[in-house]
Amino acid sequence: MRIAIVGAGIVGSAIAYELAMDGQYDITVYDQTCGPVQENQSFYAGGTGAALGVLMGAICKKEKGRNLRRRLAGLDWYDRVIPELEKTIGVHVPYNRQGILMMQYEGDRSEQDLAQWETLALCRLSQNRRLEIWQPEHIQRACPQVRAEGLDRIVAAIYSPNDRQVHPTLLTQALITAAQLRGVRFCWNIAVGIKEGGELPACDVMVVSAGLGSSDIMRSIAAVNPLDLRPVLGQAIHVRMPEPLGQPAFQPVITGHDTHVVPLEQHPENRDYWVGATVEFEPDASLGDPIAGPEAKPEAFEAMWEKAIALVPELAGAERVRTWQGMRPRPVGRPAPVIEWATDFDGPKILLATGHYRNGVLLAPATAIEVREMLGTIG
Repeated sequence: MRIAIVGAGIVGSAIAYELAMDGQYDITVYDQTCGPVQENQSFYAGGTGAALGVLMGAICKKEKGRNLRRRLAGLDWYDRVIPELEKTIGVHVPYNRQGILMMQYEGDRSEQDLAQWETLALCRLSQNRRLEIWQPEHIQRACPQVRAEGLDRIVAAIYSPNDRQVHPTLLTQALITAAQLRGVRFCWNIAVGIKEGGELPACDVMVVSAGLGSSDIMRSIAAVNPLDLRPVLGQAIHVRMPEPLGQPAFQPVITGHDTHVVPLEQHPENRDYWVGATVEFEPDASLGDPIAGPEAKPEAFEAMWEKAIALVPELAGAERVRTWQGMRPRPVGRPAPVIEWATDFDGPKILLATGHYRNGVLLAPATAIEVREMLGTIG
């Protein structure tokens, strides 16, 4: 069976890797960029480059359901696949196995929230995961870089030792290389579509995993656009500290008020960190260009940076290495992600695997597994 995958970000690359491991498909991946996603850019039109790779699985508040199963499947997949990738292609993929520490702040619902976390911790035990509720004294012992300064006061933290963080661009590059070793072809600078000069690949099934570009692809193929994705902005900064934050031997991802402080490597000499957040917009706000998305505002970036410093004051003395922004695809009027067969047009079968919003890296493995299973139903 000839499979065309449109989009070579983390989702498309994970699909290509998973299908290549099956060994029964003739796979070609098409992408309109000039090559695999790279580091050190200031703007990413796709979600992969904009991502921080924070894998919030066990620490999400869902007790059960498909979304939770997808999240936990992603964690298990990465725990297995990343060592395989490093062994196969000989490239290091930074992968933080020291968990996520999420701050809880004083407020009207603080007691109710902590009670919910206690219930969820019991639930996670039945799912072979752990959640721990840390009091401020425990936070200070384990992560002395955290300070409850500013207007908000930290009343507790949720520690999830089973959650992870991975370097999205290096991971995507590794998946592409490993897929190529198994015969997958990657074609760059190809705009897929029927209208306006685009091409429709010769295939039996076309998997559309092009992030925000998926809407335009489907619009060019179908008379009525069945897929409405909107851009949501993410902003981040890479900083270098004079010394490692907190205890060099214990470097989890630290998050508070949806702002993440991410260690880039897991060794005691690491001094590099990412700080980032997703910037939401009101539903009726101007979306700007459908590809470029909403314009980043300096005040939004500075607000994120101030939250990070309130959480970890030592960041104020950091050297700024680079800043960047990028767009994440959010489905309108439906849950994320969109994984389904498309209908109502002539040509090859179309399988949508896109619109992952904030969780493209986390949900890419489960998406790849579901795509493989859905392809298996058509023989």
